[in-house]
Amino acid sequence: MTIIRHELRQGRIAFAVWTASIAFLLILCILLFPEMKEEMGAVGKMFASMGSFTAAFGMDRLNFGTLTGFYAIECGNILGLGGAFFASLLGVSALAKEERNRTAEFLLTHPVSRARVAAEKLAAVLIQIAAMNLILLGLSLFSVKLIGEEIPWREILLMHGAYTLLQLELAGICFGISAFGRRGGAGIGLGLAAVLYFLNLIANMTKRAAFLKYLTPFGYCEGADLIADGRLSAGPAAAGILFGCIGIAAAFWLYCRKDMH
Repeated sequence: MTIIRHELRQGRIAFAVWTASIAFLLILCILLFPEMKEEMGAVGKMFASMGSFTAAFGMDRLNFGTLTGFYAIECGNILGLGGAFFASLLGVSALAKEERNRTAEFLLTHPVSRARVAAEKLAAVLIQIAAMNLILLGLSLFSVKLIGEEIPWREILLMHGAYTLLQLELAGICFGISAFGRRGGAGIGLGLAAVLYFLNLIANMTKRAAFLKYLTPFGYCEGADLIADGRLSAGPAAAGILFGCIGIAAAFWLYCRKDMH
């Protein structure tokens, strides 16, 4: 527990900044909905005629004039990208920063196994992701109530659950990358999240690239699919869980065997 507390204390500023930034944008979008509600019907028709661009963001299957449609597109992109970047940064720096900051020698001379060090660092990452998502969910529900709209419980809980799973997958993959790195690799984490986001856009634009949804966690977080189906896409979600678990297993395997610099 000592390592968990240290990790949480060390990352408290980054956690606060990322959570506050994402929360601010979410609340702002929701508060703007009543002002834009009457115009959203015309906007939705305009987007529906834009072909591949519309399909890329799932806007051809959503009604912008409803809270769920607006939330899935506007708030979904904020949750997806913001949460993905934060989770990737957490995971990719968790193990590598000990070598980058030259604190590995101090940490590993203590009577604690490397497996326990990795486990507690992973636990700290998961705690921060869970805490951020609970805060964002609470603020989103409060904002919806504040504008006088009825809360679409099922849709919002499903979307937030899907994006939490996305963040856990990316954190697991980046945690594995962290065991290989020595300098933290923030650019790798952010770059991976961005590439996976654009892979999903490509998969939405053409059926020939539909297989990409099994490679990117954004594939099972598509707001249009979640609202229409009322559930996660089982195949892509299962693939995402598998990728995350492989990343975590690789991290433990390598971290317990590598030579520290």
